[in-house]
Amino acid sequence: MLDSDIGYMKEALLEAKKAEVLGEVPIGAVIVKDGTIIAKGHNLRETLKDPTAHAEIIAIREASKRLGGWRLHGCTLYVTLEPCQMCAGALIQSRVDRVVYGAKDLKAGAAGSLLNLLNDERFNHQVSIESGVLEEESAHLLKIFFKNLRKGKEDSKS
Repeated sequence: MLDSDIGYMKEALLEAKKAEVLGEVPIGAVIVKDGTIIAKGHNLRETLKDPTAHAEIIAIREASKRLGGWRLHGCTLYVTLEPCQMCAGALIQSRVDRVVYGAKDLKAGAAGSLLNLLNDERFNHQVSIESGVLEEESAHLLKIFFKNLRKGKEDSKS
């Protein structure tokens, strides 16, 4: 882990908090190239009514526009939750060099927890993975969000 990883993960956490304010699952992502944040994203699935509107996908789209191409060579994606299989596939397809994530996703993680698409040598591109960066902060955001969601559902039944 690099010292700069913590700073960029803090930026991803700020993106996650933007999602939370919208009532979205609090997951945030940033993409960095040459020491500069070139794209940001947070979950917008509910807001956009779009199952592909994950933080990583939004950030990948923004980075591609900013760089003027789909290949994101030299880029690192920082995300608060381990990427799912859809996002892992997009990271491989976009040729991101490195992924740094906070909390593990034991139910849908495709960067080492449930499966590891990012390092599968059968693909034409592999992505370096760094896990556990600001893991507690990332997991705490999710835990509180889902606790409040369950509490709200219980309150509405009363």
